[in-house]
Amino acid sequence: MIQVEVWSDIVCPWCYIGKRRLERALSAFDGEVAVEYRSYQLDPSTPTGDSRPVAESLAARKGLSAAQVRGMFAHVTGIAAEEGLTYDFTRARTVNTLDAHRLLHFAKAHGRQAELKEQLMHGYFTEGADIGDHAVLAGLAAKAGLDEVAAEQSLADGSYATDVREDIDIARAYGISGVPFFVFNGRIGVSGAQPLEVFTQALSQSSLTMPAAPTDGESTDDACAI
Repeated sequence: MIQVEVWSDIVCPWCYIGKRRLERALSAFDGEVAVEYRSYQLDPSTPTGDSRPVAESLAARKGLSAAQVRGMFAHVTGIAAEEGLTYDFTRARTVNTLDAHRLLHFAKAHGRQAELKEQLMHGYFTEGADIGDHAVLAGLAAKAGLDEVAAEQSLADGSYATDVREDIDIARAYGISGVPFFVFNGRIGVSGAQPLEVFTQALSQSSLTMPAAPTDGESTDDACAI
């Protein structure tokens, strides 16, 4: 069994692309693989309830012009389309992703983490879903096959916040400064939404006995940095 751990944030466009590329590699891999999605927040300081257009908040946070932001979005939207993904940044809003990550741990406990991860990312990037709203999150949980009432209760009572912090602490220990970041069997690290061949190679190498430490976690052009 190969264990793949994926650090990512729901609002990171490269993370969704990396997810698709990993899935393509897995579909062609002849072996048993378990994938676990671990929490990572690009901007944990985002105020709860901040619902500005994402283009506006990104320009302010990075000191970019509106034209620069539009260019960045056009670039990543085109690459996402090559992976069969539809991005609509005109609908995306700024959001603190802590509660969405807590819900992913709830989903993990109920065996539906991968399904919820897909619903969250599709909802955010394609449908403009407000993934900071508990009712919206619970609705996405229901689409992922989870109990909607139980999901909303888990959000309301603050469950799994410790699990989110533990994931982020592990990321710091690895030196991860950007996502997506993939760790295969605790030994091989892949930073960024790398080409399909990189994931295929990592899956093949991860079964070898020779130890290999994860990479230093530096962000690349195909990763979202802090």
